[in-house]
Amino acid sequence: MTIVEFLLKVALLGSTWVLYLLLSLSVVSFAAMFERWWYFRRYGEVGESLRADLSKALLADDLAQVTTLLAKSRTLAATVLTEALRWRSGGADAMEDVVQSELGRARPDLERGLNLLGTLGNNAPFIGLFGTVIGVIQAFHQLGEHGNKAAAMGNVMSGIAEALVATGVGIFVAIPAVVAYNTVQKRIGEIEGNVLALSKLLVAYVKTQERRPVRLAAVAEE
Repeated sequence: MTIVEFLLKVALLGSTWVLYLLLSLSVVSFAAMFERWWYFRRYGEVGESLRADLSKALLADDLAQVTTLLAKSRTLAATVLTEALRWRSGGADAMEDVVQSELGRARPDLERGLNLLGTLGNNAPFIGLFGTVIGVIQAFHQLGEHGNKAAAMGNVMSGIAEALVATGVGIFVAIPAVVAYNTVQKRIGEIEGNVLALSKLLVAYVKTQERRPVRLAAVAEE
């Protein structure tokens, strides 16, 4: 048996299994989307309320209130800032390093499922096209076996129509995955931007505290 004959036999098994594969991938894709939606709703809140409250507490030099606000929040920003606040004795530079370290540690959680969505978005249409090619091969093989008869031509057209469904299903799987991929990337950028913006408040507070003894000494000399 030549390689062509072997591949032909494989193709003649039909494209139904490709449709089942695409439907399975669709379920996996929507499960990943739902998981990302739940994660960002729970930990990725980007709002002005925490920023306003933190700014007010820092201006009042009330670190106890800052700690309380961060403890009440379940967001990633609160987790990162809580860890950074523990290193305030090392100065502003140390806190900035801690923020970057915590963001790096949290990145795998932020990007979980992103590779899956990107892979499905890029390759699902090709899987569907593969199913269509198999269906077309099967249809023309039937035409070759039965000759140029009206009934045979009808079966060929029906087979090609069914084969094209695989391409449609592949596109159906890909479009939501691409949209979700872009949305997740945008959400990650928003969350990281929010963390960095809030960390600047803490860094500014620590820098102010570091310079306060210098100002007091200058006033005493005057």
